[in-house]
Amino acid sequence: MSEFSLSDLEKIVAERAKASPDESWTAKLFAAGQEKAAKKLGEEAVETVIAAIQQDRKNLTAESADLLYHLLVVLNIAAVPLQDVLDELQRRTGRSGLQEKASRPTS
Repeated sequence: MSEFSLSDLEKIVAERAKASPDESWTAKLFAAGQEKAAKKLGEEAVETVIAAIQQDRKNLTAESADLLYHLLVVLNIAAVPLQDVLDELQRRTGRSGLQEKASRPTS
């Protein structure tokens, strides 16, 4: 079995977005638009947090998978490639988290 990556999932999301919303949850999310997809991402984030707090390893794994999937849907709808996110993470790797946060503009 070959390794599965987030890049593989990104490609699957893009392909399934082209299907009929009657046949694909991904296509249904795309058809509903970014607001619906982002709300679903938020729901999955909350469920992931709850699983972590409850120290429920099995549910944390499942909810994390849902969270990553829905994040990739939101990114795809916004036309933000996963590579852009990975590039940003790589840019931040050279500094400590405290240095990186301090360098962000304040609102």
